[in-house]
Order: sequence, then structure tokens, then C-alpha cells
Amino acid sequence: MAKQLPKTDVVLVGVGWVGGIIASELTKKGKKVVGIERGKERSTKDFMMAHDELRYAERKGMMQDLSKETVTFRHNTKQRALPYREWGSFLIGDGLGGSGMHWNGQTYRFLPYDFEIYSKTVDRYGKGKIPKGMTIQDWGITYKELEPYFDKFDAMAGVSGEPNPLPDAPQVKYPNPPMKETPVTELFKKAAKDLGYHPYHMPSCNLSQQYTNPDGITRSACQYCGFCERFGCEYGAKADPVVTVLPVAKETGNFEVRTHSVVRKVLHKDGKATGVLYVDTRTGEEYIQPAEVVVVSAYQMNNIKLLLNSKLGTPYDPSTGRGVIGKNYAYQTYLGNAYGFFDEKEYNIFAGAGALGAQIDDFNGDFFDHTDLDFLHGATIHITHLGDRPIANNHVPEGTPSWGKEFKDKSVHYANRTMVIKAQGASMPWQDNYIDLDPTYRDAFGDPLLRMTFNWKDQDRKLMEFMGGKAAEIMKKMGATHVNQGGKNIKDYDIRNYQSTHNTGGVIMGSDPETSALNNYLQMWDCENVFVPGASAFAHNSGYNPTNTVGALAYRAAEGIEKYLSKGGSLV
Repeated sequence: MAKQLPKTDVVLVGVGWVGGIIASELTKKGKKVVGIERGKERSTKDFMMAHDELRYAERKGMMQDLSKETVTFRHNTKQRALPYREWGSFLIGDGLGGSGMHWNGQTYRFLPYDFEIYSKTVDRYGKGKIPKGMTIQDWGITYKELEPYFDKFDAMAGVSGEPNPLPDAPQVKYPNPPMKETPVTELFKKAAKDLGYHPYHMPSCNLSQQYTNPDGITRSACQYCGFCERFGCEYGAKADPVVTVLPVAKETGNFEVRTHSVVRKVLHKDGKATGVLYVDTRTGEEYIQPAEVVVVSAYQMNNIKLLLNSKLGTPYDPSTGRGVIGKNYAYQTYLGNAYGFFDEKEYNIFAGAGALGAQIDDFNGDFFDHTDLDFLHGATIHITHLGDRPIANNHVPEGTPSWGKEFKDKSVHYANRTMVIKAQGASMPWQDNYIDLDPTYRDAFGDPLLRMTFNWKDQDRKLMEFMGGKAAEIMKKMGATHVNQGGKNIKDYDIRNYQSTHNTGGVIMGSDPETSALNNYLQMWDCENVFVPGASAFAHNSGYNPTNTVGALAYRAAEGIEKYLSKGGSLV
């Protein structure tokens, strides 16, 4: 029998960026908030002496335990889905701060085009440009409406960057100047300019200087140690929930975090949620936390799973295209890269930071004409100076044997002579790429696992091939002796190899309850006191990292929750 606890104003299911922002905003307004987090408590002290590549980068020490909960995967409905048993294509964080702890800090705003992608595509090219089966739709909100919330996230996190020089790109004034120029970024920028493109420094949540945000949180500048992605930052120089929003919420006295606790269901009756059922994984005891508002604020996939297992919203049916929960799952096209090998010059590739880099947006969004192209949207093409760690980085030119003396000799020779230009491309949604509950496999609590049905389409393959050519063009202009060009002959999506932790969709926002799960305050159409912010709300994925847009939507949701608590009802 589950123990019933005293009622609170708001209960959060997951305490990462989304939960942290909402907790911070609402507790400052006097609201009582309980955050339920599946993992452990965290602080910067946990990351002292944590530059352990084997433990964190290779053995995934900060990630969810796949032996207890995972997803199953298949390419199409004719296949049987099998469990994702080893971390590969994407990495879901575990513990306070969630995936906001192990990210790199690359901090982009989605483009105005993204939020109105269907309308803008039809206006420019006509409906015939959208292939059959592609389910793009407008988000029910515009960039202009989201801009104040982007500004709030940038100020809270202390984004370091410079304006995008591309004509017609949104001009953003960041609170801190860009990170350091390095020989690598300088070489990329010169080559891109010589080709007629518009390079600039990547916007970064690794601080370029000491910074105090509007909440009075002071953080130190980045040390360029090279341990960002898959690691926590002991300096607090990389913005994460533990060093920005969570201290603010805790200081109010209105916030309580319960760690080592897994929410199994959102409880609801007559169209309204009453609270959540969760398990303390240390004791096995079950609890009911009643609340006026339930915020489903976990990782994208966990949001979908909780709603499906709670029977909230209509599950998506790919055969009819009807239903909304599980619809429009999208990922990131990230295989159109170019590796450059420099025989005559050596660089200090071992140093760096997670968001130290330069890029162009000339081939992102709809900044370029797609009339004669077989794909929509595009990619940011960038070079990053992350800090190549010894285990994960061992690049050799094409044609080199994969073992033996020649392999070893070239590995050593090119250790600080290899650069990578990456094309991070958009992922469009399709009627037969979706998420549902697996009929066979269950998690440690006996609840069905999520089942992912996903594969690349010709749209994705054409986009990656095109971007691989552009990346290689810049790399050759940089003077590389050998260039390995990616994006060629892309076959099926391979879940075994890491690409990005940029999973989106499944609980999408929009203006129509028939085609979306949420309104533009991230409030469920079907259950007015449930809010589901996060990347699960994205109707497609852009050519950018998702975090800044996740943060902006979280601020928007916090505003909506406050309005709901004061007057109730649908906010749209």
C-alpha cells in the first residue's frame, strides 16, 4: 500500500534543466515545489579529481543504468524490437541535474524558421516540396514570442558568444564575450571566409570570464581542461542545473528534492492529475505525492514512457497518423563530417572545452535555396576544439589498416594533427518514425519499456551527403594533407555508435489538440494541470543542439504554471 504524503503546489518528475528552471522560478514566487529525481544528489565536490576518461567517457559513469531501464529498438514495424543494452547512439544522464550535467555546453537558439517550418516551407516552395510521409508542422509559437525566454536562459547561464554575421539571422547580444580564439578556430574561420561563408564563434555555456547572473550566482571562467562532455565541471564554469538554478530554488526554503526515487505513474481522475506514484529505490517503498500541478520534466524518452504508462493522452498510431503521444520522434543527422590530417603542422588538440569552436550557418535552416535540393532544412557546420582525450580519439587517414605497425605509427603521428569539421543536421519527423510501449520487455518495476521505431530516410541521407561535401570543402581549404569525407553511402541508422544525445519529440506542442499533445505553455490539452516541457515537446529537431530551446520553453512553462495556479483552466 503506497503511503500518501502531504499535498504540494507543484511536483516535478525529474530535476535537470527543466525541473531546475521551473523550481527556481516558482519557489521565488512562494510556491511549494517537490522535485522527484531517480538518481543521486550532486554538487561540484563530486567532480573533484573526476578527469577519469575510462570511468565517465567509456564506462558512462553518469548515465542511467540500462540493466534496470532502457528502450527497445527496431528500424521498422516488420522487425522485432530488441533492448538497447550498451550505451551507443545517445546517452541519458542520471542523478540531480540529469543530462544537463554531462553536456558540452553548446548553446544555440532554434531559428525563426524552425517554429513555423510548415508555413514557411509552403510559402516559399509550395506543398509539393514536403514529401509524402513527412509530418512537419508549426509549433504553435513563434521565435518572437519565445525570444524573452531565450534571453532569460542566456542571462541565467551566462552564455558566451558573438552575433551571427549571416544576413537575416537573429542578432543576439550575449551576456559574455566569446571563448578564446585558437589556431584551430582561426584556421577554420579564414578558410570559411575565403569560400564566401560567414563564420563566427560558437555560443557557449562554458564561461569566457567570471560572471554573476541576475539571481546573484557567481561562477568562475573556464579552465579549458578538455573534460566537458560526459563529465561534470568541478569549477562550475560549465553551466549546469546544480550550479545555477537549483541553489536559487533551495535558498527559498520552498523546494524539496527526493533523490533515488522513480516515478511510475501520474495519477489522474476526470481529466485532472491528482499527483504521482513513486518508488524509493533504496527501500522499495511506494509513495503518493499529491499536487495541484504535475510537471513531467524528465529526459525526453522518460517523459513519453511516463505518459504512456499513465494512460495520459492518446497514443500515436502510425498506420492512421492519429494520436499524439509518441508522434514525431526525431534525432539528429550527424554523419556528414570531414576529418582532416595535417602532415606539416601540429596543433595542441589535447586542450580545449566542450563549446570552444567556430561555425557557419550558411547551410542551416532555410538560409539557402532548397528548390533544386532533395531535402529540407540543413545543418550547422562547425569545428570544435573540445580537448581530444587519449582513449576516444585515434584518427587515421582512409586506407590505413585497422591494426598493426602502420596503424600504431599513424595513430601517434596524427595524434595532434587531426581536425574534424562536423555537420550537425536537422531531423525531420515521419509518420513511421515513432515511440510506443514495447509489448514484450519490461523495466525493473514491471512497467513496459519504450519501443523506438526509427530509421534514416532519403531526406536524411541527401542532407548528410550534401553537408559532408561542404565540410570537406572547408577542410581542404584549411590545407589538410588528407581529407576523409563523411556523408557518403549512409545506410540504416546504427544505434550502436554515438552520434548525439539530441532525442526529440513524442509529446509535441502545437496549436491543435488533434495533432499535438501540448499548447504553447507546454500544458497538456487532455489534462489541464499536467505540463510537459523539454525536448519531447519539439515537433522536429533543428540543426542545433536542443538545450537553449529546452530552457526557453521551461521558462515559458513556469510562467504558464504560475498562471494556472492562480486561475486554472486551459491557458490557450
